[in-house]
Amino acid sequence: MQIATAAPPAERTGQHRRAALASFVGTTIEWYDFFIYGTAAALVFGPLFFAQASPFVATLAAFGTFAVGFLARPLGGLVFGHFGDRFGRKRALVVTLVMMGVATTGIGLLPTYAAIGFWAPVMLVALRLLQGIAVGGEWGGAVLLAAEHAPKGRSTFFASFAQLGSPAGQILSLLAFRLASLLDKQAFLDWGWRLPFLVSAVLLLVGLAIRLGVAESPDFERSRREAGPAQAPIREVLATSLKPLLLAAGANTIGIASVYLFNTFMIAYTTQYLGIERATILDALLIGAVVQLVMTPVGARLAELIRNERLFLQGALVWAMVAPYPLFLLVGTKAAPAIILGLCLNIVGVATFYAVIAGYVAGAFPTRVRYTAISIAYQFCGAIAGGLTPIVGTILAEQFKGHWWPIAAFGSAMAALSFVCVTALDRHRRAAGAVR
Repeated sequence: MQIATAAPPAERTGQHRRAALASFVGTTIEWYDFFIYGTAAALVFGPLFFAQASPFVATLAAFGTFAVGFLARPLGGLVFGHFGDRFGRKRALVVTLVMMGVATTGIGLLPTYAAIGFWAPVMLVALRLLQGIAVGGEWGGAVLLAAEHAPKGRSTFFASFAQLGSPAGQILSLLAFRLASLLDKQAFLDWGWRLPFLVSAVLLLVGLAIRLGVAESPDFERSRREAGPAQAPIREVLATSLKPLLLAAGANTIGIASVYLFNTFMIAYTTQYLGIERATILDALLIGAVVQLVMTPVGARLAELIRNERLFLQGALVWAMVAPYPLFLLVGTKAAPAIILGLCLNIVGVATFYAVIAGYVAGAFPTRVRYTAISIAYQFCGAIAGGLTPIVGTILAEQFKGHWWPIAAFGSAMAALSFVCVTALDRHRRAAGAVR
């Protein structure tokens, strides 16, 4: 099942490739900006912005500011989903990219608690809110820009280019912090942590140059000509598509939460509870992100070839339910090769799922409200499953010191929720005759 797209006119020749590239580069920059915040929250924001608290409370507070960005993401999805369904995907995506670049660069320039006291975390939270709004509007538009430009029958594969931005952004963020961590500890805390944030200003210019060269989505233009844009997309979605909206949100759970449980939280867990060197876990996560980057297009292409996306997604989710247990067993050895193996085993299931779920979910909604619908579903899920996951992980690690199984069971439960929702969404699509 694919998003129905008409054959592109001659002047659009090559636009499907440009749209895929623009989606990939744009989401890479957005996720780079978002991920460096998570890495900094795990490594430095506690002592720098919450210096008056104990290490445990400071870590929770730092992850709390991390969660703020997720809580802002539904607002971004609502605002830019409305804007994108009424005025076009491209315009919305240019605005989100600029917002993210400004917010991230601003974080790199913030004074710390030692300099201005209480106002330091307040300003940090404000900029994190702006980040959350920007990324909340980015994902849905990037998926649709690629999928709606795609040749007939290829929307799943082309939508995966927007999903590639997540591992690519993670790779860049880990490389940035890995290089910054080569500094001695005091220099890293004093100014080195700022460098990954300041690089965002350069990435912003690159992303804008590419994104401005892409034409508007042909599906959106055709829908606007035939029926006009939706006047109130959110009202139309809630009135006509509430069930698939809730199922789509649940289906996305493990694709979102796994990143923040097995990456962001894993940094704090391994360094604080297992005593593993910061460089060791950052290197392992970097290799894992490379594996995800490779598996994402492979997974999308395999799903196209077997022509049964629901079955493909369910198989990936079964893997994702089982994988956390060998992951934590291997991490517990504290040996770098074992940690890398555990992360890679876990990533295979999640990466192939993540590659396909965006295009699969998009096909459950009509073009005129598709941006709004998938943005609400994804970002509502992100606010809960993504924003709270590092906090839940930290609490479980503190309450069950020396025992990793509650954290693994937490990961399995989120994969199981996605499995149930994917199955139910497939039934709804079949009953409604939804066609992509």
